[in-house]
Amino acid sequence: MAGLVKNIIIDFWGTIGEMSPYLLFGFLVAGLLSVLVSQQLVEKHLGGRGLWPLLKASIFGVPLPLCSCGVIPVSMSLHKHGASKGSTIAFLLSTPQTGVDSIFVTLSLLGPVFAIFRPFAAFVTGLVGGSLVDVFGHAAEAESAPPEKCSEECCTDEKTGRLAKGLKYGFVTLPRDIGKAMLVGLAVAAFISALVPDGYFAEKLGSGIVPLVAMMFLGIPVYVCATASVPVAAAMMLKGLTPGAALVFLMTGPATNAASFVTIWKVLGKVTAITYLATVAGCALLSGILLDYMARGIDFEIASRPGWMLPDLFKHAAAVVLLAVLGFALLRNAKHNDAAS
Repeated sequence: MAGLVKNIIIDFWGTIGEMSPYLLFGFLVAGLLSVLVSQQLVEKHLGGRGLWPLLKASIFGVPLPLCSCGVIPVSMSLHKHGASKGSTIAFLLSTPQTGVDSIFVTLSLLGPVFAIFRPFAAFVTGLVGGSLVDVFGHAAEAESAPPEKCSEECCTDEKTGRLAKGLKYGFVTLPRDIGKAMLVGLAVAAFISALVPDGYFAEKLGSGIVPLVAMMFLGIPVYVCATASVPVAAAMMLKGLTPGAALVFLMTGPATNAASFVTIWKVLGKVTAITYLATVAGCALLSGILLDYMARGIDFEIASRPGWMLPDLFKHAAAVVLLAVLGFALLRNAKHNDAAS
């Protein structure tokens, strides 16, 4: 038992040490983007119909560091301010799948192929989903009032103290939003690494379409944020899961959740909501098949292999800093909730 606990702790610390330098840098970039890219700017460029708004909506969504409270309200605000249903869905599909922090974590744990392929798949998903909605989503459907806009720092457009607000968003608001989910993801990854035998997923699921479909049905109902899903996917790949199946989990987990689906159903209609869900499932499966085909000649560098040449001392120090940032953000949020209650 003691040996098992030791292995879990070692795997947990090894994973967080590997991802922490890149995640901290991602937090910094996300904070800067949050004050440079305003909600009003997004609405200005993504309004209207046609292919060009769909392209911009998908491109905007891939790196945009929207807080968890902001993804749904901003997308609904786009629609309220004149964006077509297609542009709204394109933005809503591409945004939660990835972001600057998630891209850097993907690079650190899964390597450059995943770090490039994952945002590209998110972009294509947004473009495909937006196009399908523009084609099939014009049926007359009752609409209710959209939810209120996000009012947190990441969604305001005040000019004063931009740098301070950006740093606050990057190192307080964003860690608060993803901190719990990411720690849970790291713990799950550590348990998988310690408890699941090598080759387990390859033996149980094999290759081909079966593991992809299994990960699709796992990812759609279980919401995990884009960053927290990466260590879980890395751990499963180390135990024999195919790269394509891991990608399916990375796409469906962050992109689908009950809140988004219900909001789309109420505001944009049932046809659009069903198209949204079908697009995520279909694009995830096709992307997984393509990645598995490409992976035949690729040696994926997963988790702590080989550390991207960063010194161990630097990674350990970054891990301590990351845990301090997460701890501060979560404790501050807990105190705020206690004061409000």
